[in-house]
Amino acid sequence: MLTRRVLPAGLLLGMALIIASCAAPSGGPSSLGSAGSDAHIPLYARVPYQPFSREAAIQIAYREWRAFGQPVVLPHTELPFDNERAEGLWQRVGDYWWLGLSLGDRDQGFTGMHDQNGRIFSAAEDENFAWSAAFIDYVMRMAGAGRRFPYSSTHSDYINAARQGGSGLVISAHPPESYAPQRGDLICYSRTHRPMRYAELPTGRFPGHCDLVVATRPGLLDVIGGNVDNSVSMKHVPVTTNGLLANPDGTNVDPDNAWFVVLRVLYDR
Repeated sequence: MLTRRVLPAGLLLGMALIIASCAAPSGGPSSLGSAGSDAHIPLYARVPYQPFSREAAIQIAYREWRAFGQPVVLPHTELPFDNERAEGLWQRVGDYWWLGLSLGDRDQGFTGMHDQNGRIFSAAEDENFAWSAAFIDYVMRMAGAGRRFPYSSTHSDYINAARQGGSGLVISAHPPESYAPQRGDLICYSRTHRPMRYAELPTGRFPGHCDLVVATRPGLLDVIGGNVDNSVSMKHVPVTTNGLLANPDGTNVDPDNAWFVVLRVLYDR
């Protein structure tokens, strides 16, 4: 009589992770991510279970915005609370870092108030732990972009990649005066002393910010971004009658943010 050997649960899990790290994801070529870089991602997003979806990205952004209390940031105003340090929300920011970045990235250990070693950093150090790019990474990852999005803790990395037009990527860069952002696209500005222009791309790393477009209305875009006044927040961005962020001469319609590039996201669905 043969007996069946039952393997320990820990060994089974280890074997599963090894197999998962060696398999190329169905969402894109393995060359866009190192082996095992997404082994920490839930199967539904890593495989993914569904095609990379515009509606999924938008609804994930809305979900996170609702979790933070649905704040809307108006020009020249600041939110009267610090959401990123609130109980239940600093952990959520930690999820953006952990799930948005590739496995092994030093910044994965950050939360809304801790560094990678668990030390609570002061509000004066916030700019060293800016999580707006991690939020975009998280949304793209959970929506099913797989290894076709260049996840990074710095917006400029995927802005430059989109401008260079890397093979297999799901983003492409466009001037704000010639491409009208659609729902699910990303709009970006630089935080440099002198606002950047589209013609300067690609360039080196630079501080910046991107928001996800969740709705288009006559003369306005509704966008959601992370780390906007230390929260996941919505902004209302003015556009031309044609839905463009800039006039034909390149001047911005928005007097408060110097949007200089639109990242068109090439969803499967």
